[in-house]
Amino acid sequence: MDKVVATAAEAVEGISDGMTLAVGGFGLCGIPSVLIAELLARGTGDLEVVSNNCGVDDWGLGVLLGAGRIRRIIGSYVGENKEFARQYLSGELEVELTPQGTLAEKLRAGGSGIPAFFTATGVGSQVSEGGMPWRYDSEGNVVLASPPKETRRFDFLDQTRDYVLEEAITADFGLVRAWKGDRHGNLVFRQSARNFNPLCAMAGRVGVAEVEELVEPGDLDPDSVHLPGIYIQRVLPLTPDQAADKRIEKRTVRPATTPATAQES
Repeated sequence: MDKVVATAAEAVEGISDGMTLAVGGFGLCGIPSVLIAELLARGTGDLEVVSNNCGVDDWGLGVLLGAGRIRRIIGSYVGENKEFARQYLSGELEVELTPQGTLAEKLRAGGSGIPAFFTATGVGSQVSEGGMPWRYDSEGNVVLASPPKETRRFDFLDQTRDYVLEEAITADFGLVRAWKGDRHGNLVFRQSARNFNPLCAMAGRVGVAEVEELVEPGDLDPDSVHLPGIYIQRVLPLTPDQAADKRIEKRTVRPATTPATAQES
């Protein structure tokens, strides 16, 4: 089945106000920036977003957030986005913070048909006991907090300890970016850009992938495929300019120095 679509508009067709989106990426690495930009242009809003983070103020999911298009987010890290913090603390945005590994497993479980699982992560904290602020009012008061979760004691790996029940996450659409993809939707991710992308595609009832390089069926070594095409319904080939349009969240390299300068220092 040829799943290639010609335009970003066709790729996000059917995403309407109020839907839940699982969006791949980690920081600014491997984010489906073209699909996000199309949602911004279409005016789609009142969204619930499941993503590790919410981009930065002017890129990635941050552009949807800045335009007031996101109602609620389930994520694990929000430290690079000042507008995120402002909206959350002023009561404009509902936020469910989730431990990063737990978030990954909740997405994987949703895509695997597993409704819930037990984990030791979060036991004895507000993650399991409840009370984590989800929404504030304009005065800074907590008006909605997380409920307590079921815990159970298990004998496992020669230890007896408590575990908390975490429910799986599914979404209306999963939006991801891949390095290579074929017309059947089989995807290959490059190095750290793999991150949450396969999991978000799995969790979406409709998986949409923007790919930097489109190849023909059979061109991908089956052993190199990170996500099989069964999870992807639409494939959007990017132009060379779109594929190259990437942001670096933080540069950590030092300025180049000459050998003489290095010896003097």
